[in-house]
Amino acid sequence: MTSRSTDVPQPFGVGEPATDEDLRVLRAQLGRPARGVLGIAARCVCGRPTVVVTAPRLPDGTPFPTFYYLTHPAATAAMSALEATQVMPELSALLEDPEVAADYRSAHGRYLADREAVDVVPEIVGFSAGGMPSRVKCLHALAAHSLAAGPGVNPIGDLALERSTWSPSRCQCVVIDDGE
Repeated sequence: MTSRSTDVPQPFGVGEPATDEDLRVLRAQLGRPARGVLGIAARCVCGRPTVVVTAPRLPDGTPFPTFYYLTHPAATAAMSALEATQVMPELSALLEDPEVAADYRSAHGRYLADREAVDVVPEIVGFSAGGMPSRVKCLHALAAHSLAAGPGVNPIGDLALERSTWSPSRCQCVVIDDGE
């Protein structure tokens, strides 16, 4: 993917279309039906969904700013475990480095561009996810963005993935019977 300029983020898109099997797996992963699924932005090495692309406005009309949603149970557990280590102040302190802060602001801009390429929802304009662009709030959202956009786009999401016990290169899926 090439950017039109260094100042204008190029939208990532909505990923691959979700299949009926993907929706079944998502239901099992989340423990409920997935809402507003536009596509699958990242997959486990075994092919199961890891990050879903969610509509900026859910079918019931609710604004939904989390465009990239981490669904893989092992990945979400690893991000929760990492957050429990009180790493957030350390990662937030990295934003004092002007280069890291600029990269993080750029990630925020890219996230917004990706979501607004699908729909502009007035209630969430300017809000991305995970605390971007000025703080670190949710590693789940930041890791999802890194997995969807690829390495080098979101510096804090990349660090969260590097420091977690979960790896996108190793299947840690558990087959869950969703009752269907």
